[in-house]
Amino acid sequence: MEKREKIMLRTQILIAGGGLAGVSAAIAAARNGAAVMLCQDRPVLGGNASSEIRMNVSGASVKGKALESERRESGIIEEIMLECSVRNPQRSASMLDLILYEKCRAEPNLTLMLNTSIVGAAVDGSRIRSVQASRESTEEQFEIEADLFIDCTGDGRLGFEAGAAFTTGREASHEYGESAANLNRDAYRLGSSLLFTAKDMGCRMPFTPPPWARKFTEEDLKFRDHRTWEYGYWWVEFGGLMDTIKDNETIRDELLAIMLGVWDHIKNSGNHPESANWALDWFGFIPGKRESRRFIGQHVLTQNDIQQAVPFEDTIAYGGWSMDTHPPAGIDAKEDPPCHQPYTPYMYAIPLRSMISQNIANLMFAGRNLSATHIAFSSTRVMATCAVMGEGAGTFAAIAVQRGIPLERAWNDARIVKRAQQQLLRQGVYLPGYRLEMNIAGKARVTASSEQEAGEANNVVDGHTRSVHGAKGVRPELTRAGTHRWMSRPDDPQPWLELHWDEPVDVTDIRIVLDTGLHRRLTLCHLDWIQDRMQWGRAQEETLKEFKLIAADAGGEREIAHVTNNYQRVLSFKVDLKKLSRLRLVAIATNGLDHARVLEIECESHATVCVQQ
Repeated sequence: MEKREKIMLRTQILIAGGGLAGVSAAIAAARNGAAVMLCQDRPVLGGNASSEIRMNVSGASVKGKALESERRESGIIEEIMLECSVRNPQRSASMLDLILYEKCRAEPNLTLMLNTSIVGAAVDGSRIRSVQASRESTEEQFEIEADLFIDCTGDGRLGFEAGAAFTTGREASHEYGESAANLNRDAYRLGSSLLFTAKDMGCRMPFTPPPWARKFTEEDLKFRDHRTWEYGYWWVEFGGLMDTIKDNETIRDELLAIMLGVWDHIKNSGNHPESANWALDWFGFIPGKRESRRFIGQHVLTQNDIQQAVPFEDTIAYGGWSMDTHPPAGIDAKEDPPCHQPYTPYMYAIPLRSMISQNIANLMFAGRNLSATHIAFSSTRVMATCAVMGEGAGTFAAIAVQRGIPLERAWNDARIVKRAQQQLLRQGVYLPGYRLEMNIAGKARVTASSEQEAGEANNVVDGHTRSVHGAKGVRPELTRAGTHRWMSRPDDPQPWLELHWDEPVDVTDIRIVLDTGLHRRLTLCHLDWIQDRMQWGRAQEETLKEFKLIAADAGGEREIAHVTNNYQRVLSFKVDLKKLSRLRLVAIATNGLDHARVLEIECESHATVCVQQ
C-alpha cells in the first residue's frame, strides 16, 4: 500500500486562514519583503465574503459624513474594494474570489496553498517549530517550518493545535467591568447564518419545500424584516446555544431547514403574494460563522477600551462597527429583536498586544479570534475591521522577521512598533492619533493654480489623510478639524499643485494619496438598497482619473509619471531625483467631480527612512 510522504517546507511567516484578515496579512507581509505562505482550507479566498458564503463586508463606514467623518477602512482592503467596484459592476460573488486570488498570486514573496488545512503543530517549549497541513485534493501532507505564525482562521485552528490560551462564550460583567456584559459568565455565543440570493423571473415560480423545512408565521418573524427578497437574511441565525465548531454540521443542517422554511413562508404562506415570480438563485451550504474561539493575548480588548477610544502606544488597527450582540437562540428567540447595536461614540484603536499570544511566543492572530471580550468582539468581528487587523499584523510580522528579531522581543520594542505604525501609514492605513513622520514634502512651499477656502494647497503636507473630526469620528484630541486636502476651484480649467524646496532634496519615493470618498460605504453587497447608496460599478467620483507628475532636479525639468484611468487611493512611484527643487502635479481629469482633490503628497529618500528606523 502506497504511503503518503510528508513534504517539508520552510518559510519566514506562515499564515493560516484565507479570509480577509489572512489575505490582508499575507499581502502586507509579502510586500514588506518577508517570505510568506498562506494556507487556506477552502478552494477560494475571502472567508465569509467569498462566493461560498456571500456575507457583506461591513466595517466602520456606516455612519460617515463627507469631509467630516471619513470612517471607511483604507489600505489593502480599500485597494481590493476599489478594484472590485470597477471590475465587478455585475456584483458577482465569484469575481471577488478572483480578485483576491489575483492579488495573492501577484506577490512574488507569497506562496498560496488552497485546499490546505492546518491539522497539527509541533511546539518546543513555548515556540511553534512547525505545523502539519493536509491537502486532500492532491493527497499530500506537509510539515511547514516558520519563524512566525499568524492564525487568521477565525476558529483559531492553528493556535488551538499549538496549545495557545483561548476563551469562548460570554464573560460576566465583573470580570472586566463591562456594563453591557451579563451578570454571570456562560458558554453562549453568536450563532451562524446561511444566506441566499433570489431573482424576479418574470413569471410564476412555484416553490416546494423539503419535508424537513421549518415552518414560520408572520408572528414568528415579527421582529425580522423580510420585505425584500433579492438577498437572504443575516437573522437566519442558529447555533449560539451550541458549540459552533464541534456542532458545525448539525448547525448547518438546521440552518438549511430554517432558511428554506423562511423562503417557504415568503412564497407559500399567502402573506407575500407579490413574491409569486421570485425564485431562489443560490443558497449556501457553509454556515457563515460569527463566533467561536477568542485567543488570550498580551492585552484583552474590552468594552471600556472601545467606548473610551483612547489610542494605545501600540495601535495597529481601528474599528467602528457597533457593539452588535445577538440573542444566542437566534431565530428561535421570537420575542426578542435579532440584534442589539449601540454604536461607540468614536472610532477606536486596536492594539498590537491583542494580536500577540499570551503563552505561545511566536504566535500572532488577527480577525474574529482577536484577544477581546465577547462585548468588544461583537464590534471587532466584522470583516473590514478584520482586514485592517490583518494588514497590521502582517506588516509588523514582516518587519520583525526581516530584522531577525523574535516576536517576543519585537512587540516589546517601541522602535519596532513605531516602525510598523509608520509603514502602515505609508501603505495608506489609518491609525487614530498617528501621523506620518519624516515626510520631505513637509519642508516644501506649496502653491496651486487655485484653491477653495476649505481646501488650501498646504493641506497636502499637513500629515492628515482624512477628515475624522465630525460626529462618530475620532476623539477630538486625536485629530484637527479640516478637510485635510487640496481642492481646486471648479472653474479652474487645468488645476495644478506644486511643491518647491528652497534647499533641494534627494527623493527616492513619492506617494500620492487621493480622495476615494471614505465617508461612503464601498462593499460588494447583494442588497439593492445598500448598493443604491454606493458608487458601485465605477471609480469613485472624487478620485483623480488622470494626472501628471513633473519634476525639476539636477537633471532638469521632466515628466516622471503620467497616470491614466486611475481609481485607486494611494499611488506610489519609485524615483531617483537628485537635488529636487520642484514637483508639480497636474490634474487632467477626475472620475466625475467638478474639481481636483489631493489629500497628501509624501516624499522620502531611502537614507532618511533608514535614519528614522
